[in-house]
Amino acid sequence: MTPRVSVLLPVRDAAATLAASLRSISRQRLRDLECIVVDDGSRGESLAIARRHARGDPRFRAIAQPALGLVTALLRGLAECRAPLVARHDADDAMHRDRLALQVAALEAAPELAGVGCHVRLFPRNALGPGMRAYERWLAGVRTAADVRREAFVECPLAHPTLVLRRDVLCAHAYRDLGWPEDYDLVLRLLAAGCELGTVPRRLVAWRHGPHRLSQRSAVYAPDRFTACKAHHLARGLLARAARYWLWGYGGTGRALAKALRAHGRHPDAIVELHPRRIGQRIQGARVIAPKDLGAPGALPLVVSVAGADARGLIRAELDQRGFREGADYVCAA
Repeated sequence: MTPRVSVLLPVRDAAATLAASLRSISRQRLRDLECIVVDDGSRGESLAIARRHARGDPRFRAIAQPALGLVTALLRGLAECRAPLVARHDADDAMHRDRLALQVAALEAAPELAGVGCHVRLFPRNALGPGMRAYERWLAGVRTAADVRREAFVECPLAHPTLVLRRDVLCAHAYRDLGWPEDYDLVLRLLAAGCELGTVPRRLVAWRHGPHRLSQRSAVYAPDRFTACKAHHLARGLLARAARYWLWGYGGTGRALAKALRAHGRHPDAIVELHPRRIGQRIQGARVIAPKDLGAPGALPLVVSVAGADARGLIRAELDQRGFREGADYVCAA
């Protein structure tokens, strides 16, 4: 019989954490599942651990492939998934026993959603710096599909190992390897295609953070690659019809994003700044103006590239009062 949900779990050299991760899937309150474990050329005992678990729980299947990379492993596993819903999971994380039941129920109750994520608790806590703790809090503030869409260019608004997606949608927008984070690229492509992504606002995944995670070791997940991914999608989205745009903010985030957008032939017509000494100057040929001198909504697209959530909130309030529509006239892209 076809299971209700397929868990897609790629593995590379995760012998220290895999057994516990698999047990958290076996203990799910929703029993009608399958788990596809794709071992991507592990050098240790990961494949043996997965096969041993599968012998004890026939809902699990272990597939071996050479070390071809994460995206290839994801695509291989997706081809094996039989359920109408596909849940991502990582080999060093753990699921709350209610995770799949709650996320499957959310999707069954909301057919307009292409997928849902959930909130996370990062661990081990003593390894978390202020940046990761702030990111965890920010993720917890994403509670609705509208939040996901509004925050999509600030950071990835849904942690990848929390996603449950409809299989037909995921197959239509399959993972790809373009040298930047495949999960963020997927989320931005789904939103650009008109798909709505929601979340179950509960902490249902224990998300491991540490120096051994792929996101900490691979250049694909470096900050500049996230910026390149944002610029790629902005150039094909909000900025698709205009070579010029307004840029609010020219700190570190604004400079990096402007540089990435120049590679797509997009150049700021004006840069909005608050510092009075900068107003009236030119940066990279663009006028520096005060917020009051910003043109009418819709004249040019506006990118707000300001790092602080509180500052973004104030800017959003001002822009909304002036008739700018978020998502249509402007986006926040920290």
